[in-house]
Amino acid sequence: MNRLAHETSPYLLQHADNPVDWWPWSAEAFAEARRTNRPVLLSVGYSSCHWCHVMAHESFEDQATADYLNEHFVSVKVDREERPDVDAVYMEAVQAATGHGGWPMTVFLTPDAEPFYFGTYYPPAPRHGMPSFRQVLEGVQQAWTTRHDEVSEVAGKIVRDLAQREIVRQAAEAPGEQELAQALLGLTREYDPQRGGFGGAPKFPASMVLEFLLRHHARTGAEGALQMAVDTCERMARGGIYDQLGGGFARYSVDRDWIVPHFEKMLYDNALLCRVYAHLWRATGSDLARRVALETADFLVRELRTAEGGFASALDADSDDGTGRHVEGAYYVWTPAQLRDVLGDDAELAARYFGVTEEGTFEHGQSVLQLPQTEGVFDAEKIASVRRRLFDARARRPAPGRDDKVVAAWNGLAVAALAETGAYFGRPDLVEAALGAADLLVRVHLDEHARLARTSKDGRVGPNAGVLEDYGDVAEGFLALASVTGEGVWLDFAGLLLDQVPARFTDPETGALFDTASDAERLIRRPQDPTDNAAPSGWTAAAGALLGYAAHTGSEAHRVAAERALGVVKTLGPRVPRFIGWGLAVAEALLDGPREVAVVGPGPDDERTAALHRTALLGAAPGAVVACGTPDGDEFPLLAGRTLIDGAPAAYVCRGFVCDLPVTDPEALRATLA
Repeated sequence: MNRLAHETSPYLLQHADNPVDWWPWSAEAFAEARRTNRPVLLSVGYSSCHWCHVMAHESFEDQATADYLNEHFVSVKVDREERPDVDAVYMEAVQAATGHGGWPMTVFLTPDAEPFYFGTYYPPAPRHGMPSFRQVLEGVQQAWTTRHDEVSEVAGKIVRDLAQREIVRQAAEAPGEQELAQALLGLTREYDPQRGGFGGAPKFPASMVLEFLLRHHARTGAEGALQMAVDTCERMARGGIYDQLGGGFARYSVDRDWIVPHFEKMLYDNALLCRVYAHLWRATGSDLARRVALETADFLVRELRTAEGGFASALDADSDDGTGRHVEGAYYVWTPAQLRDVLGDDAELAARYFGVTEEGTFEHGQSVLQLPQTEGVFDAEKIASVRRRLFDARARRPAPGRDDKVVAAWNGLAVAALAETGAYFGRPDLVEAALGAADLLVRVHLDEHARLARTSKDGRVGPNAGVLEDYGDVAEGFLALASVTGEGVWLDFAGLLLDQVPARFTDPETGALFDTASDAERLIRRPQDPTDNAAPSGWTAAAGALLGYAAHTGSEAHRVAAERALGVVKTLGPRVPRFIGWGLAVAEALLDGPREVAVVGPGPDDERTAALHRTALLGAAPGAVVACGTPDGDEFPLLAGRTLIDGAPAAYVCRGFVCDLPVTDPEALRATLA
């Protein structure tokens, strides 16, 4: 066992038995490098990363490679999900130097943590124009020994160049109608009308862009925006990227047609997409959207919920194929023969319905299940039986590994998705699951100073401080929970988190946001990125939560902070709309108000109050906030001074300091919110 044996990260624990003398990221590791005058090998990855596993097996489990590393380097292993700040800083350097990035990320550093040589995956022997990992190690060691001054000069120049790289200058004000229209036009140009989605292969589910399209349609009535969202969601749901048996989405599709996924399943993807499909159902009433939202929510609870009530980070792409070999996609793919073994006479029906062929759509004659048939009639009862039997048979296969680490930000996204999905579809069990995760975040991740820890595992808090996305996404989840449950304590917790944003993450001169707090560990550069990656950026997540909290409370300071943060969306939205979708969605809420809905009634069990509350939650107005309680309750500022109307429950709708007349009828409320 090496030094990783006592870490909380499942990814680091996967390497605890390596013969490599790994260190976690720590001051002690760099002190050891200085003491011994050795360079640092920084290896960054994550638990469900396929090529991380491959490089670990080929190189880090190899005794000869480990011996060379242990003699000539101080080896540091980092879980990018636990330390997104370390990952961001060195990934920026990798991309600047090589023009691309990815994981595993392999960077060589001086003992002062300055990078001087970069790469990603290296094979054990030279191939495809790549040097072997051993060749790279020997080259770096020789340069460190014979050209030390040159290496130090290169490292210093790289750090200076990074320090001079400025974030794109943000505008002084939030985007308006013109910028959002330009963003929509840009998305239209990048849209794939034949297959749905944006761009080519590999194709990722653009959750935040889809939210923008739905909000833009809700605010403006633009049918083109809605059609792009509808078609993309249908193509994804019918493709192999969606698990047709168990629900939930894979990380991305390797092809443009959504057929063959990269099979890892991430919490953040599924939380975001669960919410997208629930919002799509809210906008259209689509049966497919309803089914996918509920199946994805059920997947989250069934396969990712931990014993402590939080949600695990991911499921691996690889699993045992039954022969002892770990193979990508083994858990999910089928051959016609396997269908016959499970289904007998129904195998031919299943093959047609799910697109399973003798040639296969994946590797070695195996097929990823999809729904290629857009015409024809299938017996719904028979198909339900087929799905159930295949699901049960698949459950007997060796399951993919699970990363049980609880990440605060991604759990915040799950809280929002499950709370809303449960409320929309009358599933109180999903709301309870959201409450369980929120409770864990408060009990374990939040300290007495309202500071968040990034991760926990098995109910034990991790050592790393939360970053901006943790504060923004957890606050977003708490705000959604407050609207759904009528429990004002979640609004209070959101406020505690959001007070940290101007105090510790914001440039007071410009209103620009940093990914790490002002009192966080100092790296070679303070990371700062407003663009979405797999999930909303911390910058735009914080802007959205600040705006929602301001609508709930009337806080001018929080609204001003949100508007200042959205200045970057005015700059980037028209230029790169695919990469700032959540910022565009928040800007839609700002242009719409956002609307503030207060529902008052005699008590939580009153059916008329519940009907108004549900109608308010189903209103599609972008970013609308909902408060529900009794006229004399003090849980929500929006309820102050609100009274029953002739003894009946009432709903009050306001925006921009102007209120409509209160209504007592759900249909009248629906019209007001349209």
